[in-house]
Amino acid sequence: MDKDLLRIINNYGVNHQLRKFNEEVFELNEAIINYEDEQSLKDLLDITIIDSDITKKKHITEEIADVMVMLKQFQLYYDIKDEDIKEVMKNKINRQIERIENEK
Repeated sequence: MDKDLLRIINNYGVNHQLRKFNEEVFELNEAIINYEDEQSLKDLLDITIIDSDITKKKHITEEIADVMVMLKQFQLYYDIKDEDIKEVMKNKINRQIERIENEK
């Protein structure tokens, strides 16, 4: 899979894929907002629509996958290791947890 992702970003170029990444993030944002807006409306009206929830969650899943595919292309292109990303993520999460604790 990594070889294919590198092939894609090398074929289209970083700038093109950056624009594509922006589109994918926007679509994910829209999918989440759409889901949350519908949840709020259902809570307000006290109704349940299971099929709609499943469909909207599937859409969110697809959009997350699209964003992750784009992110992985950039990670591979810039030769950034998973371990490095995980370490930075761990530090950022810990820092945010500290902020939350300090808010109490």
